[in-house]
Order: sequence, then structure tokens, then C-alpha cells
Amino acid sequence: MTNNSKLNDLQLVLLSTAAQRDDRRVFPVAESVANEEERIRKAVQSLLRRSLLEGAPTKDRRHTWRQEGHQSMGVFITAAGRSLIEPAADGAEVVADEAKTPTSMNPSVEAVRKGSKTELVLGLLRRAEGATLNELVGATGWLLHTTRAALTGLRKKGHVVEKAKRDDATCYRIDEVA
Repeated sequence: MTNNSKLNDLQLVLLSTAAQRDDRRVFPVAESVANEEERIRKAVQSLLRRSLLEGAPTKDRRHTWRQEGHQSMGVFITAAGRSLIEPAADGAEVVADEAKTPTSMNPSVEAVRKGSKTELVLGLLRRAEGATLNELVGATGWLLHTTRAALTGLRKKGHVVEKAKRDDATCYRIDEVA
């Protein structure tokens, strides 16, 4: 599991539970935390703000987080949230095996400390669809200028960061295969 000092234990439990489910839903929560309704509400709101979770309509009342008029809304883990819990879920390589690290494919690229936010950013950038600035900000908790500086730092360390458009947003991507 990725070490992220910005997430508390309850947030990690909620993300882990959702990551283990095929339908990505957060609710119903694990029994170990089910009686902490106020803490769960605050944790979910924080994760929604950081784009680690997203709200969507649901028909099953057991999966409902809140009501919007007559519509039940559920909460589901996003790709950014899943990459925090399961670094390899988005197709990124796990740094545990040195023979598979990007460093061995491109000797000019510096090694990244396992569990760091830089590793998280690299995982998001290695996905086929890449990542937008907002996705990177949501995953790391950094400010926009800090996130841009991190991208510049990755370029200086030898990574080739490509820019493209996706739904009117600039999307960044690293293609290590090149």
C-alpha cells in the first residue's frame, strides 16, 4: 500500500474497501468502521474534493451515500484513488522488482523512492490515458504550481513528459517504452 501522509486511517480503509470491489463502490463500509457515521461523512467529503472518489446515481439503497432530490447517490473510487491503494491497478509498474523499474530501461532516469508522491505521479502519468493537472492535484494534495514544478522536475530527471488534449483539458503522459 502506498504511504500517503495526507490520508488518515479511515480514508485508507474506505479506499481499500472500494478498490477490492468489482463495482468500485464505497458503501456499505467495512464493519470495523460502520458505527463512525460522522467521521465517514467527513472522510468521504475530503476524498471527493481530492478526486479520489466520485459520486454517481445508484439504484440500490445499500450503496447510497446521500439523496439528491429523489435520486440516490453512491460514491465510487476513481482511478487516482485506486492508484493510491493498488499501484499496479492502473497498469503502472511496481517498483519492488528492480529489473522492471523504469530506471533499468532508461539509465538516465533517476530512481524514485517507493511510496513517495513522485511515485504516485509517475504511476498516473504512465497510464494509457495519462493524467490531467486536476487528477494529479487530487491524488497528491499539492497546489497547482507545486504539481507543475513536479512535472518540470521529472523532465529534469530524464523522463519524457508528453502533453495532449483530453476533453478540453491538458493531459500529461509518460511513455517509458520509447
